[in-house]
Amino acid sequence: MSGSGGAAAAASGSAPPAQEEGMTWWYRWLCRLSGVLGAVSCAVSGLFNCITVHPLNIAAGVWMIANAFVLLLCEAPFCCSFVEFANTVAAKVDRLRSWQKAVFYCGMAIVPIIISLTLTTLLGNAIAFATGVLYGLSALGKKGDAIAYARIQQQRQQAEEEKLAETLEGEL
Repeated sequence: MSGSGGAAAAASGSAPPAQEEGMTWWYRWLCRLSGVLGAVSCAVSGLFNCITVHPLNIAAGVWMIANAFVLLLCEAPFCCSFVEFANTVAAKVDRLRSWQKAVFYCGMAIVPIIISLTLTTLLGNAIAFATGVLYGLSALGKKGDAIAYARIQQQRQQAEEEKLAETLEGEL
């Protein structure tokens, strides 16, 4: 009995996957593609950033290469088939909400820029930051149409008028 209760508690405590958040299939693929492109740009820019004698540039370059690995691990685990835990990490990342991914990816992209503000770090992290922005936009949800919004407002107004009429009738 405790086994099934524990499994139900664990299942209810985990976040729903991205498919249940209302992301369309093409938007999900757009986010994944931008993640892979962001990883490539981080890796290339990180390598160029490491070719220097300035220690902060080297630190930013190493961080960017680590960002590239994490982005590939999260968004395209088949690219990291040599890592045994790649599919496990990708499954856990897929269970995160979109806003959590957005904060994580944008935070990862900002750190090298804070370490060393150069054109290489800015351009190299731009697509990785854009991936976080795309996930953040998906967390905001779909924009409603004006007709549905007008119907909701009309129903609210009618409900308030009925409450006011009942209150006035109760006083008389």
